Amino acid sequence: MRWDCAAKALVCLVALLATTASADETRHADVVIYGSTPGGFCAAIAAAREGASVILLEPTDHVGGLNTGGLSFSDSNQTVRSSVMGLFDEWHRRIEEDYAARGIELPYKVSEKNHAKWTYEPHVAMRVTRQMLDEAKVTLLTKRYLRSVTKDGTAIISLVTSDGTFTGKVFIDASYEGDLLAAAGVSWTIGREGRDEFGESLAGKQYPKRTMTIDGFDAQGSPLPMITTTDAGPTESGDRNVMTYSFRLCLTADPDNKVPMPTPANYDPARFEVVRRYLETGRNVRFDLYPLPGDKFDGNNAIAGQFSLGLVGGGKDWCEADEAGRKAIWEAHKQYTLEFFHFLTTDPAVPEEIKKKYIDLGLCKDEFAAYGHFSPALYVREGRRMRGMYVLSENDITKKPTKPDPIVVSSFPIDSHDCQRVAHKEGGVVNEGTIFPVRVKGTRHGYAYHVPYRSVLPKPEECTNLLVPVALSCTHVGISSIRVEPTWMILGQSAGIAAALAAEEESTVQGLSYSLLRERLLAQDQVLELPANVPSKPIAGTIDVKSLSGVVLDDADATLAGRWDRSTNFRPHVGQGYLFSGEPDVQQNGDGTASATFRFKAPRSGRYRLLMAYSPHESRATRVPVVVTSGPHRKELTVDQAKPLPAGEAFRQVATVELDGDAETAVTISNAETKGFVILDALRFVLVK
Repeated sequence: MRWDCAAKALVCLVALLATTASADETRHADVVIYGSTPGGFCAAIAAAREGASVILLEPTDHVGGLNTGGLSFSDSNQTVRSSVMGLFDEWHRRIEEDYAARGIELPYKVSEKNHAKWTYEPHVAMRVTRQMLDEAKVTLLTKRYLRSVTKDGTAIISLVTSDGTFTGKVFIDASYEGDLLAAAGVSWTIGREGRDEFGESLAGKQYPKRTMTIDGFDAQGSPLPMITTTDAGPTESGDRNVMTYSFRLCLTADPDNKVPMPTPANYDPARFEVVRRYLETGRNVRFDLYPLPGDKFDGNNAIAGQFSLGLVGGGKDWCEADEAGRKAIWEAHKQYTLEFFHFLTTDPAVPEEIKKKYIDLGLCKDEFAAYGHFSPALYVREGRRMRGMYVLSENDITKKPTKPDPIVVSSFPIDSHDCQRVAHKEGGVVNEGTIFPVRVKGTRHGYAYHVPYRSVLPKPEECTNLLVPVALSCTHVGISSIRVEPTWMILGQSAGIAAALAAEEESTVQGLSYSLLRERLLAQDQVLELPANVPSKPIAGTIDVKSLSGVVLDDADATLAGRWDRSTNFRPHVGQGYLFSGEPDVQQNGDGTASATFRFKAPRSGRYRLLMAYSPHESRATRVPVVVTSGPHRKELTVDQAKPLPAGEAFRQVATVELDGDAETAVTISNAETKGFVILDALRFVLVK
């Protein structure tokens, strides 16, 4: 479908008027991109390399989104790195070269596609980003906040911003929030779907974290600060909650480069009463610290923590707020961040071991100088999501990964932070909404799947010259895997190539030939084939005990003592779920009060391989005590449940033991002297032949 003459004439007229209004600034381009997020700047570079003229508009004065705003620990370590190529790979190679040119060797090599942790400093990321934009001759304009959109039928003609009107042939919404698609009248949603809407097991409400045994109300019966609701809503239903926002803090303890963390104005200790009550139960609060070059740290919200850098519920109104409203929400998140740090390092309720971990840290003198050394970029993990030509859901990740029109291979785990914090009137407080990383068993990465071209396209009856690579068409569960900068970078690159081709071909974005697009994607080093030797879909969520060989002991067969909680959050699991005891935020090791004992008779005497099924994760206990007694034989061992399982397997061998076929065998697992979660799923004894 070609543009009609009237639409072309209107574009030319608006461009002429805009140029007349401001002759010293380019107002028209083949491709106009709104939002200089990682998806945005990669879209701009990719489109320009295809020969298109490109204007990149940024509503703030910060360029690069989280890539240059403090997220300095690349989440690509949890992907199949051989499939994350193109501009993402080039950007990281140039960061490596930037350090090498200054005589600094990084502790990793970008050419090695392993699961090493790739890290960098924010100012280096900004330097490389600017260089690549300049080399591509992208016109970059900041402080252009979107006000309105002009359309002719289904085609966008111009964007009216706080500083200028911009016309183009094809437009890209690369904002985290989906601002342009909303202004253009394209269908969108926000929040979470119900489980039945797309048949997603991880949709609706999620309760993988233990209920905190504390009172969430004050003396007058009102919810304490940091409680977001007293009614989470039906478990199966969706809502408008989004996962928590936070800042990624660039910190250092180096006295020569440290700027003291600002003391929060109007700090009210009463705000942290619910945290004090939690600490009184013997638990910890924290945030994650990832080491960076330059003796720095990237501070991140702890997904497994009950209280951390994320302001739970604080971002709920962000996407639909106006410019002033977002500024207020941004300031509220900064205030909370400063208060949380102040609380951790000064409050009498906080144990000394926690204070010592953070008290010597401050902001970095050589980072974000124009912003008081505090990051200008709020971590918007989830915003609006387009309802486009294809809605990517959990089933596209876990069951139907192959698509006929791929523009990206994604493989980050499905992973959501908290969405709300609930105080129950009958007692207890629980964080709801976390989805702990859903990975390929025995690996650090998620399931490899295609993101189809259709997922970045609006419905043709709504808009025919817009692509949406960041706030793309997917569910909450889908965005929980897509939502990381590596994926958004390669999505942005693919969208930029498509936009340039559509402009050149004078085609609608929906009418663009996929075979032509595929050819150009591959020419710009994108990877479109699912990786070999990597499972394209997971093992079934539930493993039938009867399908397993050997002596199989499910958690349901154990005699329990102490507190154990049931969950089905991590998959696959044996039987109808698994049990867990403990949690990562504890001030002392497990006391041994939680134990599980299995009793059985071996089919014959001999040597048996003992295998354990569990869900590996960094929050797991690393020294889980296991005792096996059988007649005269006794074996004591410890199991590291943070250690990955063999690829594609649900069990890992943990020992070889002697069993007496004439006597009862007992196996006891406990939380004695453990720190973190102890997982009880299943055991197998397989006779050694």
